[in-house]
Amino acid sequence: MPVWAQFVPMILVFVIFYLVLIRPQQRKAKEHEVLLKTIKPGDKVVVGGGIIGVVVAVKDKTVSLRSADAKIEVLKSAVSDITERAGNVSES
Repeated sequence: MPVWAQFVPMILVFVIFYLVLIRPQQRKAKEHEVLLKTIKPGDKVVVGGGIIGVVVAVKDKTVSLRSADAKIEVLKSAVSDITERAGNVSES
């Protein structure tokens, strides 16, 4: 058996590992980065701890949210999703 043939299974495991774990994680990180760049006042967002609020102000690294009667400031990276965009009017 040639020496290079012993490395084929290891190479296949690395390729499968890359396709199943690394690539999707990179894609999700890129999508999250785009999401953070597009946050603007009036957007309704979900923060990692389950807090839902409306963006009041956007700074370089933080976002000010209004949730019920509370106003809080969180890191942009803590925002996990935008549930409603500012200016979207749903037609009934």
